Amino acid sequence: MSIVDTIKNAGQAAVQGAMAKLVPLAPDSWIPGGVPDPLIRQQHGVIGTSVSRLDGTFKVQGTARFAAEFAIPGMTYAALAYSTIARGRITAIATQAAAAAPGVVLVMTHLNAPRMNAPAVFGSSPTAVGPSDLPIMQDDRVHWNGQPIALVLAETQEQADHAASLLVTTYAEEPSITSFAAAKAEGPKPGLFMGQPLVNEIGDADAMLEAAPHRVDHVYRTPWHNHNAIEPHAATIVWEDDRLILHDASQMVAAQAQTIADVFDLKTDQVRLTSPYVGGGFGGKGLWDHQILGAAAARLAGRAVRITLSREGVYRIVGGRSLTEQRVAIGADADGRFKALLHTGVAAMTPHNNMPEPFILGTRAGYAADSIRLSVETVKMNMLANTFMRAPGESVGTFALESAIDELAVALDMDPIALRLRNEPDKDPTSGLPFSSRHITEAWRTGAERFGWAGRSSVPGTRREGEWLVGMGCATGTYPYYRMPGAVARITLGADGHALVEVSAHEMGMGTSTTTAMVAADRLGLPLDHVSVAYGDTLIPGAIMAGGSQQTAAIGAAVIAAHNALVADLLKLAGNDSPLAGLSAKDVGSEDGGLASLEDPTRRESYVSILARAQRDAVMVTEAGSPPLELMHWSMHSHSAIFCEVRVNAVSGETRVARVLGSFDCGRILNPKTARSQFRGGIIMGLGMALMEETQFDERKGRIMNPSLAEYHVPVHLDVPEIDVIWTDIPDPHTPMGAHGIGEIGITGVAAAVANAVYNATGKRVRDLPLTLDKLLD
Repeated sequence: MSIVDTIKNAGQAAVQGAMAKLVPLAPDSWIPGGVPDPLIRQQHGVIGTSVSRLDGTFKVQGTARFAAEFAIPGMTYAALAYSTIARGRITAIATQAAAAAPGVVLVMTHLNAPRMNAPAVFGSSPTAVGPSDLPIMQDDRVHWNGQPIALVLAETQEQADHAASLLVTTYAEEPSITSFAAAKAEGPKPGLFMGQPLVNEIGDADAMLEAAPHRVDHVYRTPWHNHNAIEPHAATIVWEDDRLILHDASQMVAAQAQTIADVFDLKTDQVRLTSPYVGGGFGGKGLWDHQILGAAAARLAGRAVRITLSREGVYRIVGGRSLTEQRVAIGADADGRFKALLHTGVAAMTPHNNMPEPFILGTRAGYAADSIRLSVETVKMNMLANTFMRAPGESVGTFALESAIDELAVALDMDPIALRLRNEPDKDPTSGLPFSSRHITEAWRTGAERFGWAGRSSVPGTRREGEWLVGMGCATGTYPYYRMPGAVARITLGADGHALVEVSAHEMGMGTSTTTAMVAADRLGLPLDHVSVAYGDTLIPGAIMAGGSQQTAAIGAAVIAAHNALVADLLKLAGNDSPLAGLSAKDVGSEDGGLASLEDPTRRESYVSILARAQRDAVMVTEAGSPPLELMHWSMHSHSAIFCEVRVNAVSGETRVARVLGSFDCGRILNPKTARSQFRGGIIMGLGMALMEETQFDERKGRIMNPSLAEYHVPVHLDVPEIDVIWTDIPDPHTPMGAHGIGEIGITGVAAAVANAVYNATGKRVRDLPLTLDKLLD
């Protein structure tokens, strides 16, 4: 980092520090969200109704083109070869046989790859999304077992795969750290997440824990997890003169294009990246080595390239969730009030990026306690760079925290729901900020009634049906509301009264394009079929990341700004001959295909009429959303109460989840149909984390040993029980549309609810995920 960059970063940190102190003190009305969004009050539109995904027809008909389905004349197909050592140097790669194989166009190694800059690592700047700070195929160094060391281009995928298998590589191995124990022996370091320290201390938690009349103190462990989206990572890439075109599967179109431009010393407008459809992301569909290597090979060969990772390839070069070792200690009074809450531990990461699993994030705002000590330390291992994975931090952190709370409830002989409600905070326990909206108590009460919690036995192992022991468990889940800066919306209103809304957003199957159309239709006062949405293309201005469950809020804020600008422009076009003459933008609203006075609804004019009189074919506005200052003014979160019933075979130890209920508090639900699917999908992912998901990491060689869905188990239909989903649907007055994110709250708390139900069924406490049957056998 240069001196200039250091000074710049220091200046930005100082500004952010000042903002963090001043923004909480500002009046609510000065903050975005200080005045509730009108759509919270509007009940006659499509928001809040169940709408089928607008892209569903295209997917069923097969006309929705994913990244590996773009056909370009003269296209070649790529295959990668991967290192088999954890650290060292490549001393030789025998490429002759591969180069001579049928159909081979190019064999690329570090010896002939174009010169490229190392991608800027995620978090080092607002547009940096590189997986690590390592150069990609620029030297003979090997940094992890599975690193790409060669790329083969051929006329067919089969020819490329065969030729890649003919490569013979020799190495000079060097000492590496591939054992978690060895990494801990080197000494943990303080963890950072998104540039912020992972530590909070309030009072003397250690002393208050020691003095508490009741306490629990245990260590919980979670393993490595790998991404397994239905669509493996892929890109179709072509150079057009000095312009680079990529059709990719991406959650971060704009930032990824900028990072790639920097790698190849290109201007921003020389890279176009499209990502119209993504077959599942969950934090893993970002920039990895394969897109850069595909672009380099396309430049070297002078031909288009399709690079599609095999499932094994995804495990070799796409990061996942790293393992954690967490201590949770809680001290309480006789009535269950928390005197001390400690959540500390260690997460593994790589020397080449800074993405620890921030398992304390959910604990920060979870419960009131007289004293709190939270921290995440990190150790470094020579392994694939880890990355975001659905609810990073919260999903595994709630397993530890909510298991410990269940253990304390047992020690106190207290109902675990009552214990949680007794420790509900009236403000954020660590930041001191007021909650913008928090109705978890209602979620607990309605969920408990619907699930039949009153019928649960508090004595473990007392309910039995033949060979099966039956138990119930519960857990709280939480995930922050985010709204990242950079969102822009462009609205084009045509003379026929139809609108095109363009946002640099992403559709990964969760219904973003449908929800965007619904929000825009209600905001513009148009029928849903009069609104079209374009997204997933760097030709559209702005930068929206589909991560942190924040995309809908980011889009909503940008559409608010664009709609306000559109209304102002339409009033200018309306002129003095309009019934709206003399009114300002704050005096009118959009409804029934036009503008109307808020005080006198008879003063109205349609969009078609305004544009016709102005002799305009269309009017277009482009506006950025407001800065997300609400995040500094309120503590903002989605919440869940997860209920689970399990059956554990007393002979074999097999665990079957019989039913699950998720009761959610996530503000206003914009589209119940797609929301229910999102909640259920998160819960199913949580069941996988609880019962079966585990990356088998060979600590001798640093190699992932189960790189396929035959060996890395995820839930299938027979593993998934009845899943019931309910929600409070109480709008948060301080967010766009009153909504919170829902993509990641579904998974949080699920693993703990399963583990707590297993304890209730068997009396055996499992603190190491996954809950495989060997851990339940005597």
